[in-house]
Amino acid sequence: MPQKSTALSMDSSVNPTAKQKANWGGRGIWAATFLILAILVLLPLGMLFGRAIFHNGDFILMETIGKLMNPQNVQTIVNTLKLSVAVVAGSTLVALPLAYLTARTHFAKYKWLDIVLMIPFMTPPFISSMGWILFTQRRGLFQQMFPATGEWSEGFLSFFGLTMVMSFHLFPFMLTILKNALLNVSPSLEESAAIFGGKFWYRLRKVLLPLVTGSYAIGALLVFVKTASEYGTPATIGRRIGFNVFVTEIHRNATVAPLDFGTSAALSAVLIGICLMAWFLQNYIAVRRSYKLVGGKGSRQKFIDLKGWKLALAWVYVVALLAITVGVPYFSVVVTSLINLRGFGMAAGNFTFSHYINLFTANPRGIQALQNSLMLGVVSAILTTILGVLCATIIHRTKSKAINISGLLPDMLPSIVFVIGIMLFWNNVHHILPLYNTIWILIVAYVALFLPFTIQSVTSSYSQISDSLMASARVFGGRPFYIFRRITLPLLFRGILASWMMTFIIAFRELVTASIIAPPNTLVVATFIMREFEQGSVSVGMAMAVVNVVFTTTFLILINKFMLKERA
Repeated sequence: MPQKSTALSMDSSVNPTAKQKANWGGRGIWAATFLILAILVLLPLGMLFGRAIFHNGDFILMETIGKLMNPQNVQTIVNTLKLSVAVVAGSTLVALPLAYLTARTHFAKYKWLDIVLMIPFMTPPFISSMGWILFTQRRGLFQQMFPATGEWSEGFLSFFGLTMVMSFHLFPFMLTILKNALLNVSPSLEESAAIFGGKFWYRLRKVLLPLVTGSYAIGALLVFVKTASEYGTPATIGRRIGFNVFVTEIHRNATVAPLDFGTSAALSAVLIGICLMAWFLQNYIAVRRSYKLVGGKGSRQKFIDLKGWKLALAWVYVVALLAITVGVPYFSVVVTSLINLRGFGMAAGNFTFSHYINLFTANPRGIQALQNSLMLGVVSAILTTILGVLCATIIHRTKSKAINISGLLPDMLPSIVFVIGIMLFWNNVHHILPLYNTIWILIVAYVALFLPFTIQSVTSSYSQISDSLMASARVFGGRPFYIFRRITLPLLFRGILASWMMTFIIAFRELVTASIIAPPNTLVVATFIMREFEQGSVSVGMAMAVVNVVFTTTFLILINKFMLKERA
């Protein structure tokens, strides 16, 4: 008996069980996935911080601090904070009335407003900024339409105009969060205050606003971080008024001779620090000012029926906001793309479609830019989807914090920070993996930057799938890969398709990544538009901008229709 037991023991040690094999296979997949994330995310970020304090093996922390204390860099830090706070305030002023209208009044019945009000955010910010420049500049479209106003419109190209354009782009973030928070506040709380004599403004100040403070802190953080990390608007309007911020200075030091990667890395590290401090402040406010608004007791939604001058005022506000945030930039871009000779402006007979025709026939760089953007969008979306599904599956099955944090990290910090880190890292390992200075480095950067979209989307889909489905399949002999292929993957398909679509659209119009690490003479749609705008071929650039918007919007509509058909 003892010998038999020993033999069994030896046999089990030589031939591992299927469970042991599965465990080793799972560990191998986890290790391979973490290695990929380390190369894509962690090592570039570590290289960024390392370059800020080390150079050629020398400790240069004090030198870096000295650079940061340079008056120009100090002013850049002050400008960034000033702009971010101003845009948070501007977004709040725009979004708060809209949130109340769409959550508390009969405007909630107009579901089309939820879609239309997202257009400013879906519009690439650099295109919207160019539209405002073309509309308000000297001899711009506004002065051509209203010559009696003189030079009044030129005052828009100022800090106020920069703040307003960025607020118009980012207010949908604030609107969505405030609206959801207001919907969670039971109308009975307001009714109780009204019964005891509380007027509208008193109820708003003492009941509603305090209850949504925690949610507002989250929205304010998102707007603050998005403003601090936005490149398109400061690069267009900010440069014209001499208002430099973190992203434009980081970009300048990394792309304009004499190159100064050390200062770029130092400014990037400070930008990360500011974003983290904003996150801690938001978390502190949210914890102290959060309330349990949804419980077991049901409540009915009661919508205020606006009448008379109040209804008219509400519609004037909504229509005026849409006209300003959507109408002005799109009108400027489309009209400019159709003007034949800019010197004659909007004169009769000075409109033509030749810029669109030349874009596809006589402009090889424009065609190449479109082809590059299409290729980069498709390839990066496919690779991001594959890696994102793998990460989400590991997170779902093992609750791995290492994979979760590494995969979502690019979404927590400004994108330009990772682009600088990617540039430094892949430049250092060029002799091992010669991807830097090729178009493949753009794919690597896109995959790293847009991976969180897929992970979040697929993880959300996983949370809606009952574990009993997988257990039933295992009971009937289904192997893991068969279960994933026949059960899990079809159930995840909608989330995967949505993330693929978002990755493709954002990659197709990405600006800051391509402007920093694209190989020489390699243009994508966004950099082509910027180059034509800056070099004076404005109509050609705006024609490409219209193509960009039409293509991405059409693609989005088709994918949404397909997803609705699949749901039916």
